[in-house]
Formats: sequence, structure tokens, C-alpha cells
Amino acid sequence: MDNSLLKQVLKEYDEKRTRAVQAAEERKKDLMSVNPRLQEIDKELTLNSIQTSKAILVSDSKEKASLLASLKKKNNSLIKEKNDFIKNLSKENNYLNPHFDCKLCKDTGYVQKDGKLVMCSCLKQRIFDIAYNKSNMGNLERENFSSFNIRIFSDKPDKALYKSDLSPRENMQIIREKVKSFIENFDDPEEKNLIFTGNTGVGKTFLTNCIANEMLKLGKTVLYQTAPVMFDEINDAKFGRENARFDLYENILNVDLLIIDDLGTEKITDSKVTELFTIINTRLLNQNHKITKTIISTNLNVDELFKTYTTRIGSRLAGNYRFLRFFGDDLRFKKAKKEA
Repeated sequence: MDNSLLKQVLKEYDEKRTRAVQAAEERKKDLMSVNPRLQEIDKELTLNSIQTSKAILVSDSKEKASLLASLKKKNNSLIKEKNDFIKNLSKENNYLNPHFDCKLCKDTGYVQKDGKLVMCSCLKQRIFDIAYNKSNMGNLERENFSSFNIRIFSDKPDKALYKSDLSPRENMQIIREKVKSFIENFDDPEEKNLIFTGNTGVGKTFLTNCIANEMLKLGKTVLYQTAPVMFDEINDAKFGRENARFDLYENILNVDLLIIDDLGTEKITDSKVTELFTIINTRLLNQNHKITKTIISTNLNVDELFKTYTTRIGSRLAGNYRFLRFFGDDLRFKKAKKEA
């Protein structure tokens, strides 16, 4: 991990956590200034907490149990009164609490796991976004299932052109259902990885971004790399070139969802084929202790994939990946033509 990058992101986390706490204090101050009873309840809760601490020190077990039960009952009553009061003001129960971006780590970047302090998925993802994903996943806000429009795909079948009895729209409906299954069953080891094949502009990148969006919502980490850049950076790291990111390879192997875009556009060499096999195979083996999935997007068809890469890779893909073929008009060309 690049320590300077980690420091930069942790500083960012500290600043946004401070802002969230300060904003909560301001909300609390404003609300209590016009609602004295809230201030009284807050003071009573603080006093109750002090009395609870003192009660724990009581040596008589029966007396201690009685005191703690009474204080707990009073505490619950005060909290209920506070929540009801806030609700009557048309505010949420957590209105006075800091509104952190991440509920898991409360914007600290770290969580407890098996008795150890480990990096939260949100912090990992933030680092991935800065180090790897910035140029690749810039359209996530626009490209998601809520903006997915099935009508932009032609409803006219053309068997001679598409080599299918289905229209592009019917085919995309089927693909969308397969993709939803992939998202819903991500943590199932039996759910296969995905390969998107098809020409440029037929919706592969858009649907990939839709999946990335959903995975991020589920707290999964996503690393998005184009094949040419990925192989070049792995090569740079292995040969110790300046500015090489030595942690890239480890992250490629262990990230929850790895997206390899434009496979087949890289200059094919034996070393790159070997690296691809290692990545695919290692990520499949990871399923013994951690669920990791991979999406590969390529302009190559199935036959071309098997000819370009070794039978070892072909057999892994055939056995562990679901092939989804995209076809239809070049949507980017149609959009550009319409806007011209």
C-alpha cells in the first residue's frame, strides 16, 4: 500500500468525520435551544449513566441487580421520550446523531473483525477509486439500473446479421436477468463469473457499470482495469520500474469484484497470457475461503477467445464463466448521430 495515498485518504476520512460530528452538534444545539425538555432529558440521561457506573461497584449482588434493572428501565423510558419528542417535531430518531457516510466504520476507515482492527471496505474502495478506477468508472452516477432503458435496443430480429432468432432487445432482457442473478447470488460459490462478448457500443460497459454500482451498495470492493493497462502495470511492478504500484497485483487477486475491460486489445505475449491464467485461476481458488468474482468484457467472440488464449485459460473460462453475447446497433454511434 502506498503510505502517502493512505495518509491522504485517512486525512480525508478524519475531516469528513469531524464535519459530521460538528453538524450533529449544531443540530442538537439548535433543537435544544427551542425545546428545553430535550435538554432536560439529555441531562437526565447523563446522570443516569453516572448512577449506572456507581451501581456496578455495589458489592451486594441483589442490591446491584435491583439498582441496574431500575436504572435500565429509567434509561429506556428517557430514550423513548426523547425519540417520541423528536418524532413529533417531524425529525428522524437519528436526527441528533452524526450522519456518517459509512455506517460500518463511522467514517474511521477501520472496523473490528475477529478481534482485530481491519480496513473497512469503504476505505479500500476509496483507495481503489483513486489509484485504479478514476478513469474507468467515471460514469457510475449516470450508468445504473435506474437509468437503464431497454427501449434503446432494437426490437427487430435479424438472424442473418445477428446470428440469433432474438432481437437485440429480447437478448438484452435475458442478459439483464442473468446479471441480476449474478448480483443477488454474488456470495454463492456456485454462481458463475461473467464474460461479456460483442462489438463496441452494444451496452457491455453500461451494464458493467450497473453491476459495479450495485456491488458498491452492498459494501463490496470493485477494481476496474482495462486489459492493456492492467498487464502493463503488472509488468512495471514485476520489473521494479519507477512509479510502479506494487500492491496492484495483490489487489487484483483479492478484490471482491474484478472487472477486466477490453480483453484482447492488449498486445498478446506469452507473459501476458501466463499472467491472465494466474489471475483467473487464483481468483477461482480464492473461493475456498473468500468469495471473489470476475467480469471480463471483450470484443472477441468465443472462438477468437479460445484461439487467442491457451486451452488452459479456455477450459477455466468454459467451466467457471457464463458467456453473455451482446449484439445490435452501435448505440454510441446512434447517439452521436442523433446529437449531430
